[in-house]
Amino acid sequence: MSHIVILGAGLGGIIMAYEMKAKLRRDDRVTVVNLGSTYSFVPSNPWVAVGWRQPEDIAVDLIPVLKQRDIALRPEGAERVEPALNRIRLNGGDIVDYDYLVIATGPDLAFDEIPGLGPDGYTQSICHTDHAVAAKAAFDKFVKAPGPIVIGAAQGASCYGPAYEFAFILDTALRNARVRDRVPMTFVTPEPYIGHLGLDGVGDTKGLIESALRERHIKWITNARTTRVERDKLFVEEVNDDGSVKTAHELPFSFSMLLPAFRGVPAVAGIEGLTNPRGFVVIDKHQRNPAYPNVFAVGVCVAIPPVGKTPLAVGVPKTGFMIESMVTATAENIAALVKGGEPKAVASWNAVCLADFGDDGIAFVAQPQIPPRNVNWSSQGRWVHAAKVGFEKYFLHKVRQGKSDTFYENLVLDLLGIKKLKEIHMETAE
Repeated sequence: MSHIVILGAGLGGIIMAYEMKAKLRRDDRVTVVNLGSTYSFVPSNPWVAVGWRQPEDIAVDLIPVLKQRDIALRPEGAERVEPALNRIRLNGGDIVDYDYLVIATGPDLAFDEIPGLGPDGYTQSICHTDHAVAAKAAFDKFVKAPGPIVIGAAQGASCYGPAYEFAFILDTALRNARVRDRVPMTFVTPEPYIGHLGLDGVGDTKGLIESALRERHIKWITNARTTRVERDKLFVEEVNDDGSVKTAHELPFSFSMLLPAFRGVPAVAGIEGLTNPRGFVVIDKHQRNPAYPNVFAVGVCVAIPPVGKTPLAVGVPKTGFMIESMVTATAENIAALVKGGEPKAVASWNAVCLADFGDDGIAFVAQPQIPPRNVNWSSQGRWVHAAKVGFEKYFLHKVRQGKSDTFYENLVLDLLGIKKLKEIHMETAE
């Protein structure tokens, strides 16, 4: 009998639990360690922040769902992973031993790296649902007394889509409130150009997003290093290609949201051989850590080198479908090890992203996500907003049903010509 522990119950972790359970033998056990017992659909947080969703609309109580699937849940959360001892020390002192560990924690949010940044400072956040709830309260006050808005991301961030989404969603919400004409908006990003996305662009994301910003009268600053935030002002250094300061900006704001840099969570950060200097988990092509072969990782917590050289730190995003291909490969590899075999599954790392703009949006497909690519496509239209709403409802249904995959999902992906998004490559015997 083997015990597989999954650390984290976000997008990657919860699907990992379902898929892992389906591939194991009857007597093998699966345990999920998570801080709390609720799953929240993070991609909907921008809608929560303007009141288009309530927190309960995007939440799933994991206790009955996991119990039905015979998956144990430890909601205390992890204090520290101890890979040399094959165990996790939980908050409160309990110990959970494992035969195989899958780390799916997501990131730690490094608001503290910039003075005044974040919910404990002077800017809002949409990274967690409780952050989005606080942002909604600030937005309601803002609508009654409009002023300048600054939206974007700090250097070191590695998921730029939500920042663009939130800027456009705010534009739509402000137009609906009939106050958009009183709100100057600026987008700031460490990306070397608009639409880089940490991926050196996908298709014509540069042209599409620049055009959308112009159409909505949103100014932008690229190569932007945020140095500090005061109560009503953001301080940004616009840098040249060599990193030298080109222009210093002082941006007044009445409402601001900046995505922070990401780093590994404290439970794994600083463990030699397991993580890199930023605390992200080091893996090989089988999603397996080289120093601790019974430890795997999926999702945002995984260490991926940046795409090309940029003046400022620009991280690589781990999109939902990319993460699901990691999950499928990891489940195959652990199942093989449990049965006495060797890991042979390699994730496709293909990606599809739906960036909602409130009334339309931009979609892109990258196969694989990291260039060079076989497919490099992007498109804009109202259909993207409808598709994002549909995917939200579908994914929450999937979590509530305890399923990692459905016939409907495969059919839709096949019709779009992107069925291989979550397929994996099985290596042949040498």
